Amino acid sequence: MVKNVKRYQKQVKREGGSVAAQESADIIPATFVLPQDYALFVEEFRRQPAATWIMKPSSKSQGKGIFLINKLSQVKKWSSCNSLPPALRHSQDSYVISRYIDNPLLIGGKKFDLRLYVVVTSYRPLTAYLSNLGFGRFCSEKYTTEEAELDNDYVHLTNVSIQRNCEEYNSRHGHKWTLDSLRLYMEATHGVEASDKLFQDIEACVVKSLRAVCNIIINDKHCFELYGYDMLIDDNLKPWLVEVNASPSLAATSPSDRLLKFKVISDTLNLVTPYDWLASTHMESMPKDLLNSNKLSRRGRPQRMGSFHLIHDEQAELEAIRCQQRSTREAGENGGVSTGGAWYAAGASNGRGAGSSSYSSGGVGRRPLSAQRPRSAGPVA
Repeated sequence: MVKNVKRYQKQVKREGGSVAAQESADIIPATFVLPQDYALFVEEFRRQPAATWIMKPSSKSQGKGIFLINKLSQVKKWSSCNSLPPALRHSQDSYVISRYIDNPLLIGGKKFDLRLYVVVTSYRPLTAYLSNLGFGRFCSEKYTTEEAELDNDYVHLTNVSIQRNCEEYNSRHGHKWTLDSLRLYMEATHGVEASDKLFQDIEACVVKSLRAVCNIIINDKHCFELYGYDMLIDDNLKPWLVEVNASPSLAATSPSDRLLKFKVISDTLNLVTPYDWLASTHMESMPKDLLNSNKLSRRGRPQRMGSFHLIHDEQAELEAIRCQQRSTREAGENGGVSTGGAWYAAGASNGRGAGSSSYSSGGVGRRPLSAQRPRSAGPVA
């Protein structure tokens, strides 16, 4: 993922994108793979000698083997592997090292990150859905940047498998907030406009990460993927992509967590099951979302299925571009302005008609990630 996102960033610069476009492509902190990129990491480390870095073993999960460093001597053991031939470097246990986001947004003085669920039904053309049933995972102890606390996992790592071992861990709510509760808090503390922009940026971050890898993923129209996205928000309300899990854990830590993940699984299966097959074999099993024809895009893709909503439809985007080009060509040939197809091009670009092809517009007259305003936020700890 890291290498492909970097390639995507270079592509944006090479194509002469605006400064804003280049900055928006910056969705991951500076990241390297050790020992392969040790020399590049040293160069970046010396540019920012006061920065803190976080190391993660590439072959482990659930927070195992993660630690923070702020001295180059702490990673010296990987330097000797850099002199090995490339074929042998990969035989070593590799680590991913990233610049640590040391200014995270805090709630109740505690660090948190987001777990989001994304379903990709096709990579070529790219079709992706995002669930509004994600959640925030909180640390058990208050955040601090003191060097003495760098080894305190209960301050820096949000993984539930780690936090549940802390004495401060509350098993009743599992140190989690739903996205609705988080959005309510953001609207109350930062305003509706800032909250809307944050969640639009989160959707954009997901789409850009998928665009970065869509050309190298083997595409099979009979398959789908459910990803678990881990994202961190800094105190400037900028979302950062931390990790993408191809097999996200669906184990429950509380009764409410069990219901949430059950709904995610149910909505995923409803989303990927061909609706025409359900209509011809099990009409009584048809989800209500598919019974409403207005929920379907022009090509038959549901705009919404339970908790999932369409955040990117590349096919509709390409159709809109072709329609706009045809309209422009007809206008030139006729010496006037042709409006044929213009309504469709405009509708597809802002999430109406052919499906949501613009992840910055917020979709079909809805607020991103959440269809309704939540009523109350749950406890942090």
